[in-house]
Amino acid sequence: MRKILSWVRGSSPSGDEEDEMEMGEEEYVELNTLSGDEVKSKVVVRPYVIDDFSDIKDILDSLREGYTIALINIKPLKEKDLVELKRAINKLKKTCDAIQGDIAGFGDDYIVVTPSFAKVYRTKQTADVSKG
Repeated sequence: MRKILSWVRGSSPSGDEEDEMEMGEEEYVELNTLSGDEVKSKVVVRPYVIDDFSDIKDILDSLREGYTIALINIKPLKEKDLVELKRAINKLKKTCDAIQGDIAGFGDDYIVVTPSFAKVYRTKQTADVSKG
C-alpha cells in the first residue's frame, strides 16, 4: 500500500520518514474515563457550625481531602465554653498547618479555613487566627 501511495505522489519516503510514520501509528493518548463522581476536582465551600468540640471531626476530614473551603460558625461553642473553643481552634490550626492551608477569622463568630491552593485575603477587618 505504501509503495502505491509513494508511486502516486512521485517520491519515495526516506528511512527516517518511514520510522516517524511507524512511531506515529504506535502513539496514543490515554483518556481519563472515570465518571464525575469518582473524580473530585471541584472546590466545595461548606458552612459548618461548631456546637461541641466533637463537631470538628467532620470539618477536619473534609479539609484533609483537599477540596473544601470551610466557613465555620463558632458562636454556639463560644457562648457555651471558651476553653473548648480554644481547643477546637488549636486543632483546626494544626490541621491547617499540616495541609499547608490558610486560616483566618472574620467577624466575631466565623472562621474560614482553606486548603493549600487558596489563600485568605486579609484587610484590617480580617483578624488573623494564628496571631490570636
